[in-house]
Amino acid sequence: MAQSQSELVKALVDAGVHFGHRVSRWNPKMEPYISGKRNMIHIIDLRETLKGLLRAKKLIQQTVAGGKDVLFVGTKRQAMHVVQDEAKRCGMHYVSERWLGGTLTNFRTIRARLNRLEELESLWETGKIESYSKKMKATLMRERTKIQTNLEGIRKMERLPGVMVIVDTRREHIAVKEAHKLGVKTVALIDTDSDPDLIDLPIPGNDDAMRAVELIIKELADSVIDGKTGRGEAKGEEAQQPPARRRSSRAAFRAEEAPGASAGGPSENPAPSEPVAAQPA
Repeated sequence: MAQSQSELVKALVDAGVHFGHRVSRWNPKMEPYISGKRNMIHIIDLRETLKGLLRAKKLIQQTVAGGKDVLFVGTKRQAMHVVQDEAKRCGMHYVSERWLGGTLTNFRTIRARLNRLEELESLWETGKIESYSKKMKATLMRERTKIQTNLEGIRKMERLPGVMVIVDTRREHIAVKEAHKLGVKTVALIDTDSDPDLIDLPIPGNDDAMRAVELIIKELADSVIDGKTGRGEAKGEEAQQPPARRRSSRAAFRAEEAPGASAGGPSENPAPSEPVAAQPA
C-alpha cells in the first residue's frame, strides 16, 4: 500500500530504523549517514535512509518493468522469514537459509543440483520410492531436504537477476563479491558497521531490528509489484500495435530502381529531345 513520505518517516522512526551500532563498532565510511550519537550508540540520519529507500524503489521498479528479476538475500535470524515471505508475495527469488559459494558465479552446478531435486521429487510423486530399501529411502529423503532448504528460493531462476537486495552486507559478503564480479546491481540495508562503498545503492538503517528489516523489505517488494504492473502494460501496448507490413525483395528492388515512377510520372523510355536551333548573333 502506497503511503506518503511523512507516514513513511513516522513508520521508520517507530520501527527503530535510525538506531545504529555502538560507537566503538562503527565504520568511518558511514560518517555521512550518521547524524549523531546517544548513550554511546550512533543515530542514523533518517533523511539519508529515506533518500536511499526512494532511490532503491525507483531502481527496482525500473528493473522489473524492463523484464529482469530481483533476488532477495537475507540469512540472519531477523531477516530470513521476512525475506522469504515478501519474496513469495511479489513472485521473486530469494535466499534465506544459506548463501552457497558460487550461487551466481557457478550457477551451472547449482542448476544441476536443482535438476537432482526434481528427480528426487519425481520418485515420491510416481511412487517409485517404495521400491527402495528403508535405508535408501532415508538417505534420499535427507538429500532432498538439504537441497530444498538451501535452493528452494532460486528454483525458478533461469538467468542472472537484474538487482540483488541484501540485508547485512557483513554477513553476506560472499554474495556481494559474486554480484560485483558479474555486474549485478546491489541494493542493501547497511548498518553503521558496514562499508557503503561495496554497495551500488546503500540504504542506511538498523539491520538487526526485525521490524526495521520488515518495513524496508516490504517497501522494496511493493516496488517489485509496481514494476510487474508496468511490465504488463508495456506488453499490452506492444500487442496493440499493428505489425509492420513486409515487402518482398523483388518489390523493394523495383522501388529502388524507379523511385520517381508513379501514375503521373515520366515514362520508362522518354523520347529524345530535339536539338535547339542556335540563335543568330
